[in-house]
Amino acid sequence: MAAEGRIAVVVAYAPQPRQVYELALELPPGSTVAEALAASGLAAKFPELDLKQVDVGVWGRKASRERVLREDDRVEVYRALRVDPKVARRERFARQGARSVGLFAQRRPGAKAGY
Repeated sequence: MAAEGRIAVVVAYAPQPRQVYELALELPPGSTVAEALAASGLAAKFPELDLKQVDVGVWGRKASRERVLREDDRVEVYRALRVDPKVARRERFARQGARSVGLFAQRRPGAKAGY
């Protein structure tokens, strides 16, 4: 719970898979996402992170830096994808083979293809 006249927010950033850095902040009411990022000190802790260029969101939804925060909001800093998920799925499917995954993995004897 935040002190009187302040709101509690959390800033979260995952620099690598399965590694999450969270910082709880108390900010004045009417603070924006940009002010929360500045107060978090992420730029000093992660110098490779350009806070003016990265995408940010609040509770998993993309948000602008001018968005006004509310009590218990979670500001999330998103890192860029290294691989396009569609491309990764296609490559995984090609390695596994079309007959060993999905709908085609378990076919009844004598059934038509795809059933």
